[in-house]
Amino acid sequence: MEPRSERPPRAPPAPREPGRQRPARPTPTPVGSPWHGSRMALFAKAAEVLERRAAGGDPLAPFLKGQLYYEEGLYEEALIQFEKIKDTDFQAMYQLGVMHYDGLGTKEDPERGVEYMKKIFYSDSPKARHLKFAAAYNLGRAYYEGCGVKQSTEEAERLWLIAADHGNPKASIKAQSTLGMLYSASDVKDLKKAFFWHSEACGNGNLESQGALGLMYLYGQGVHQNTKAALEYLREAAERGNIYAQGHLVEYYYNRKFYTTAAALAKRVTENDDIKMLAKITDCLPKYIAKGVAMAAFYLARCFQLGRGVQQDQATAKKYYSKVSWVSLTDQCKSQEIA
Repeated sequence: MEPRSERPPRAPPAPREPGRQRPARPTPTPVGSPWHGSRMALFAKAAEVLERRAAGGDPLAPFLKGQLYYEEGLYEEALIQFEKIKDTDFQAMYQLGVMHYDGLGTKEDPERGVEYMKKIFYSDSPKARHLKFAAAYNLGRAYYEGCGVKQSTEEAERLWLIAADHGNPKASIKAQSTLGMLYSASDVKDLKKAFFWHSEACGNGNLESQGALGLMYLYGQGVHQNTKAALEYLREAAERGNIYAQGHLVEYYYNRKFYTTAAALAKRVTENDDIKMLAKITDCLPKYIAKGVAMAAFYLARCFQLGRGVQQDQATAKKYYSKVSWVSLTDQCKSQEIA
């Protein structure tokens, strides 16, 4: 499939490299909280209902019980429940693959996780059909990382292309965005393909690809440079919570001497301290969220140091410089005028 020609911005990145992100464990309700008792009561009630449904022969009840445990962060209990039904329930097999790969409720065992995903992907059973493309996405992730299988970027690309071209609502979109990141990587670089796949993912609502398209338009990567389109993408992505897009907007405003605007946005961005929680909420990689915060902190520190857009304050400048991760800024700031 050839990349499509340039098109105007559409609904919902900063090119990222493909990689895995360990699922965040649900935050338990504090025991002393007024919500704790009611939450536990609801959980107990739901478990009781599922027990009755299972006893009555409901074929979905056993899986739903395991999923109830999983969503409550009771991974060991979920693992036991899924193990009971894995030979007759592909959804349970899929969950076991995820849990073994990421070490949820059990010791991390990526080889076993890959084994389960391969069983689903290569199964001829109609009951596995709706999971095939999610399994393809996860297998691609394993091959790219060389985790549980021998590393192979080519096999990862093949599997992601399979997942991206089919209609699984979540896996296909993630595969599209990941392909955009893959084709932006130095060892596979094909920016026209990167632009195409980010466009596909963005059109399906992916927040990280929306920010990536903004940067590609801004710097003319894989598409003709278009500052107006770039700002539309970056601003909408920023409004939706893409911290990396926010960091790049701070840089854009600062370099064009819109210091007051840059400083105001940077102050809001640097208030984001819980990177893991933001990654969970936005489904963006923590690495790039941290980079966005670091970029904002750097330019805010410059504003305070030089009195640009804010009152000059060396002590505050020093405070914001301390928030900067210089490693995360290396690629962003080299060869750019930041004085």
